[in-house]
Amino acid sequence: MKYDVIIGLEIHAELKTKSKMFCRCNNNAENAKPNEHTCPICMAHPGTLPIPNKKAIEWTILTGLTLNCKVNKLSKFDRKNYFYPDIPKGYQISQYDLPLVHDGHLKINGYDIAITRIHLEEDTGKNTHPSGKSYSLIDFNRAGTPLMELVTEPVIPDAKTAKKFCQTYQQVLRYLNISDADMEKGHMRCEANVSVQEKGKWKYEGNCEIKAIGDYKLNSKVEVKNINSFKALEKSIIYEIKRQSTAIDDREEIIQETRGWDENKQKTVSQRKKESSADYRYFPEPDIPPLNISDDLIKKISINLTEMPWTKKARFIKQFNMSEESAELLVSDKKLANYTEHVISELRAWIDSTDDNWERQKRKLTKAASNWLTGELFKHLKENNQTIKDIKISPENFAELVTLVYQDKINSSAGQEIFKIMYEKGGDPTNIMQDLGLEQMDNNDELEKIIKEIIDKNPKQAEEYKNGKVALIQFFVGQTMAKTRGKANPKKVVEILKNLLK
Repeated sequence: MKYDVIIGLEIHAELKTKSKMFCRCNNNAENAKPNEHTCPICMAHPGTLPIPNKKAIEWTILTGLTLNCKVNKLSKFDRKNYFYPDIPKGYQISQYDLPLVHDGHLKINGYDIAITRIHLEEDTGKNTHPSGKSYSLIDFNRAGTPLMELVTEPVIPDAKTAKKFCQTYQQVLRYLNISDADMEKGHMRCEANVSVQEKGKWKYEGNCEIKAIGDYKLNSKVEVKNINSFKALEKSIIYEIKRQSTAIDDREEIIQETRGWDENKQKTVSQRKKESSADYRYFPEPDIPPLNISDDLIKKISINLTEMPWTKKARFIKQFNMSEESAELLVSDKKLANYTEHVISELRAWIDSTDDNWERQKRKLTKAASNWLTGELFKHLKENNQTIKDIKISPENFAELVTLVYQDKINSSAGQEIFKIMYEKGGDPTNIMQDLGLEQMDNNDELEKIIKEIIDKNPKQAEEYKNGKVALIQFFVGQTMAKTRGKANPKKVVEILKNLLK
């Protein structure tokens, strides 16, 4: 607690445009043969010229507008010079001082996280190192993929908030449908810059610049790379905070460096000295003219702005009386959120058709629907390792199942049985209910006759109930449900039992 934690994030996302950033090569290299999607331009053959991908530029501006960023009316590409085997040119076309968008923010866990910039660049190829071999292989299919990089200011105070920021940003990318943002597949890569400073010895100045107070010497920041999951991001930051804090306690100097996260050892390991911008020798890309972003283009792009998960969550809570936890789960995926809205729309249509009052019924029905969605649906999706796009249950049939349970035409167990069939094969819940004979018994006379027989066959338990052992009513309920093969309405069973056992 004697140290302040300062975290900044750099998040790269591969955009799923049809073609690459500066050439016409197919941008979808999944399941392709190594080096199948390459051409003289993305392989940097002499004399070839890059042509910027207009869609990638528009999507970067769209992301910026979504995250409250300002658009640079004059933007440009720059050369970032460094040698690595998977960079064909020996440099990367990126953006330096005039990114497409800048100065945004995103609210996470009560913190307003400032976004420095979102810029566009090209991805590198992919190195593989065959086990036991003295060489490496390079697949250039990924080289030239549009890569959008978001950089935050160093204002994130803990690992939990950093993780939540990345998760929310992934939702943004998927809601905008511009990136699959799958970290395990490398579509989205997070890097954390972590530093630990003594409390009261530093301050923010100007645009979130960290300044020392008095003669205090700021501790260096450390960049953590090779993070391929949100869990690993959180763990690596926590580890780095502990490592740096211990080093300061032991009066050791924190070296400014790049470290990688070793999943097997659950620790960060040193990789190389951290480069500065001067090391990259940035200069304007001579083969691409500056970009003039017009107001008309910004207006055209803004038409594609869509409701974001945090706004949708607030609306679900207010409009549908959902709990915060249920709303959070149901907006986590855009398709799931849309599916939820269709289900509730069908429920509303059903209420309207019964001449009932939506406002009076909505609390119970939306609670029932959200319980089935976050309960049974999530359970089956997880068990089958599927996503909402794989579901065979139409929103109409899902809503119909909810109303069947709500109307006590079937009990919860029967509903789960019907749901399983619908999940595997689809189908109408009412037809399935009738085919399996699962409709609850609503005939009071028939139920009363069955319950009387059960009481007569169990006089000892009936007497004990009358003498105050009221928990025995569950025994009689169980006997009744077994006799009716689960078709009896439990509420009516309890009501009849109480009357008969008097």
